[in-house]
Amino acid sequence: MSSLDVSRAVDQLSALAQETRLNVLRMLIKSGSEGVPATEIAERLGVRQNLMSSHLSALVRAGLTRTRREGRRVYHSIDLEATGTLLKFLNEELNSHARADAFGNAPVGTDARRSA
Repeated sequence: MSSLDVSRAVDQLSALAQETRLNVLRMLIKSGSEGVPATEIAERLGVRQNLMSSHLSALVRAGLTRTRREGRRVYHSIDLEATGTLLKFLNEELNSHARADAFGNAPVGTDARRSA
Protein backbone atom coordinates (compact mmCIF):
# COMPACT_ATOMS: atom_id res chain seq x y z
CA MET A 1 0.00 0.00 0.00
CA SER A 2 1.23 3.47 -0.80
CA SER A 3 2.33 5.80 1.97
CA LEU A 4 -0.27 8.34 0.83
CA ASP A 5 -3.45 8.25 2.88
CA VAL A 6 -6.84 8.67 1.28
CA SER A 7 -7.55 12.10 2.81
CA ARG A 8 -4.26 13.45 1.45
CA ALA A 9 -5.06 12.04 -1.99
CA VAL A 10 -8.47 13.72 -1.84
CA ASP A 11 -6.84 17.06 -0.98
CA GLN A 12 -4.37 16.76 -3.85
CA LEU A 13 -6.92 15.62 -6.40
CA SER A 14 -9.30 18.37 -5.28
CA ALA A 15 -6.58 20.94 -5.90
CA LEU A 16 -6.19 19.59 -9.43
CA ALA A 17 -9.92 19.51 -10.13
CA GLN A 18 -9.79 23.01 -11.56
CA GLU A 19 -8.63 23.84 -15.07
CA THR A 20 -6.23 26.68 -14.23
CA ARG A 21 -4.51 24.72 -11.46
CA LEU A 22 -4.17 21.66 -13.67
CA ASN A 23 -2.64 23.86 -16.39
CA VAL A 24 -0.24 25.35 -13.83
CA LEU A 25 0.88 21.88 -12.78
CA ARG A 26 1.37 20.87 -16.42
CA MET A 27 3.47 24.00 -17.00
CA LEU A 28 5.58 23.31 -13.92
CA ILE A 29 6.17 19.71 -14.98
CA LYS A 30 7.61 21.02 -18.25
CA SER A 31 9.68 23.74 -16.55
CA GLY A 32 11.83 21.38 -14.51
CA SER A 33 13.38 22.00 -11.13
CA GLU A 34 14.17 25.68 -11.71
CA GLY A 35 10.52 26.58 -11.56
CA VAL A 36 8.69 29.58 -12.97
CA PRO A 37 8.06 33.00 -11.38
CA ALA A 38 4.44 33.48 -10.29
CA THR A 39 4.10 36.55 -12.49
CA GLU A 40 5.22 34.60 -15.54
CA ILE A 41 2.79 31.76 -14.79
CA ALA A 42 -0.07 34.26 -14.64
CA GLU A 43 1.08 35.94 -17.82
CA ARG A 44 1.47 32.70 -19.80
CA LEU A 45 -1.95 31.43 -18.76
CA GLY A 46 -3.68 34.78 -19.16
CA VAL A 47 -4.89 34.91 -15.57
CA ARG A 48 -4.93 38.03 -13.36
CA GLN A 49 -2.09 38.01 -10.83
CA ASN A 50 -4.35 38.13 -7.75
CA LEU A 51 -6.43 35.19 -9.00
CA MET A 52 -3.29 33.24 -9.93
CA SER A 53 -1.98 33.79 -6.42
CA SER A 54 -5.02 31.93 -5.05
CA HIS A 55 -4.51 29.05 -7.48
CA LEU A 56 -0.81 28.78 -6.65
CA SER A 57 -1.56 28.82 -2.92
CA ALA A 58 -4.02 25.94 -3.36
CA LEU A 59 -1.33 23.86 -5.07
CA VAL A 60 1.20 24.65 -2.35
CA ARG A 61 -1.30 23.78 0.43
CA ALA A 62 -2.02 20.47 -1.32
CA GLY A 63 1.71 19.78 -1.31
CA LEU A 64 1.97 19.45 -5.08
CA THR A 65 4.24 22.45 -5.63
CA ARG A 66 7.04 24.25 -3.83
CA THR A 67 8.09 27.86 -3.70
CA ARG A 68 11.36 29.67 -3.36
CA ARG A 69 12.00 33.37 -3.16
CA GLU A 70 14.73 35.19 -5.06
CA GLY A 71 14.57 38.86 -4.22
CA ARG A 72 11.08 40.03 -5.03
CA ARG A 73 10.25 37.07 -7.23
CA VAL A 74 8.54 33.90 -6.01
CA TYR A 75 9.34 30.84 -8.10
CA HIS A 76 7.01 27.85 -8.18
CA SER A 77 8.10 24.34 -9.08
CA ILE A 78 6.52 20.91 -8.97
CA ASP A 79 7.13 18.75 -5.92
CA LEU A 80 8.22 15.60 -7.72
CA GLU A 81 8.14 13.45 -4.59
CA ALA A 82 4.57 14.42 -3.70
CA THR A 83 3.23 14.08 -7.24
CA GLY A 84 5.07 10.77 -7.61
CA THR A 85 3.47 9.50 -4.40
CA LEU A 86 0.03 10.53 -5.66
CA LEU A 87 0.61 8.77 -8.98
CA LYS A 88 1.88 5.66 -7.18
CA PHE A 89 -1.23 5.67 -4.96
CA LEU A 90 -3.52 5.90 -8.00
CA ASN A 91 -1.54 3.26 -9.88
CA GLU A 92 -1.77 0.84 -6.94
CA GLU A 93 -5.53 1.38 -6.79
CA LEU A 94 -5.91 0.80 -10.53
CA ASN A 95 -3.75 -2.32 -10.39
CA SER A 96 -5.70 -3.79 -7.47
CA HIS A 97 -8.95 -3.29 -9.37
CA ALA A 98 -7.48 -4.77 -12.56
CA ARG A 99 -6.26 -7.85 -10.65
CA ALA A 100 -9.63 -8.25 -8.97
CA ASP A 101 -11.41 -8.02 -12.32
CA ALA A 102 -9.05 -10.56 -13.88
CA PHE A 103 -9.86 -13.09 -11.15
CA GLY A 104 -13.58 -12.35 -11.05
CA ASN A 105 -13.39 -10.86 -7.57
CA ALA A 106 -14.99 -7.68 -6.38
CA PRO A 107 -12.42 -4.89 -5.93
CA VAL A 108 -11.82 -3.61 -2.43
CA GLY A 109 -14.40 -1.03 -1.39
CA THR A 110 -17.22 -2.37 -3.56
CA ASP A 111 -20.28 -4.36 -2.65
CA ALA A 112 -19.81 -7.79 -4.24
CA ARG A 113 -23.56 -8.45 -3.95
CA ARG A 114 -24.37 -5.77 -6.54
CA SER A 115 -24.98 -7.10 -10.00
CA ALA A 116 -24.95 -5.36 -13.36
